[in-house]
Amino acid sequence: MMAIIALLAVALWGSAAQAAEELPPVYTRWESFHASDGLPSDKVYCVAVDRDRVWVGTDHGVGLYENGEWRVFRKEDGLSYDVIISMAVDPVTRDVWVGTMGGLTQISAGKMRVFNQFNSGLPNDVVFGVTVENQNVWVATTTGEGRYRVAEDAWEVYTPENSPQHEPWGYYIDYDAGKVFAALWGGGLLEFDVATGQWQAYLDPDGEMEIDLFRDDGIIHVITTGVSYRSGIVWVSTYFGLSSFDRVNTRRWRGYMDHDTGLASNFINWVKANGRVAWVGTDKGVSSVHYDTNRWVTYAPVKDPADYLGPWEARVYQEGELLERVPLEHGLANNFIWGVDFQGDDVWVATSKGLSRGRLDDSRSSAVRGEERQP
Repeated sequence: MMAIIALLAVALWGSAAQAAEELPPVYTRWESFHASDGLPSDKVYCVAVDRDRVWVGTDHGVGLYENGEWRVFRKEDGLSYDVIISMAVDPVTRDVWVGTMGGLTQISAGKMRVFNQFNSGLPNDVVFGVTVENQNVWVATTTGEGRYRVAEDAWEVYTPENSPQHEPWGYYIDYDAGKVFAALWGGGLLEFDVATGQWQAYLDPDGEMEIDLFRDDGIIHVITTGVSYRSGIVWVSTYFGLSSFDRVNTRRWRGYMDHDTGLASNFINWVKANGRVAWVGTDKGVSSVHYDTNRWVTYAPVKDPADYLGPWEARVYQEGELLERVPLEHGLANNFIWGVDFQGDDVWVATSKGLSRGRLDDSRSSAVRGEERQP
């Protein structure tokens, strides 16, 4: 019996390891949407998936894609402002929280409620980030972070006066597994423990603004642009590279740059994790990486026209070694990437010139959600 159990364990481990080696998968089927298809605008700053619905934030309103059709919402419909820079969906109530350059809007059951500095405790009307924590909503603004307790209709505001913020400019915010993480422009990373109400700050340990003096010592740079926490891994994006932190197991930092990984560019606008796979949006394309194997897939225009496979390609890397170039019949709408979200096996990507959806080719498909397949 013990021998049988041992053999099963080896088989299970082998299947999981093989599945991990296949992650992240290569998306070869891409389609794009533009204003001519019903989008409010081609400049798409964010995207948020709500089951069978896709919400999109642009520089000229909100788009809702449902049942193959687009609906558009603008200020005249009740939004606080038309320039949308962040979005989050409450998975329980399905309310949509829309961060704009002029306040926060709640879309609930077809009705809109506007929060701003004059009618609420919103720290600032420029809402770069929004996330849902249990029944509370967090925002990252240019003058601090806010926590809106929906049931109590009350706000808590966090600034350098009551939290360890080197700079108050919040640029992104995320919640998972009892932790809220905020990326601060020039202030590194903040972690808030929901259970204890305690804050912890993470800064670039070497203190150098121009270079990353010591690799893997912490955040690559204090100008952080995004953060995502899933499966015990914290991912932090900057304009100088990507960092990850295993806060559950090893408690170790890891740094990534474009010269020794498959990262499309060190200039990163955001990062979002799906299980143990992180998607990274840059000024030169979008990359995905599996934390455990450090295998990358980058979607970008071809580098050298003389070595032409098509206008776009998927490049597969192991660490920094290029393994494969996969020509794409259709690429993304643009290579300047602002956001991403996931809908089952599909991935939605917000770009500066349209919205793109990637689908798996069945012949290349593997686990998509960043977790190893079970036999």
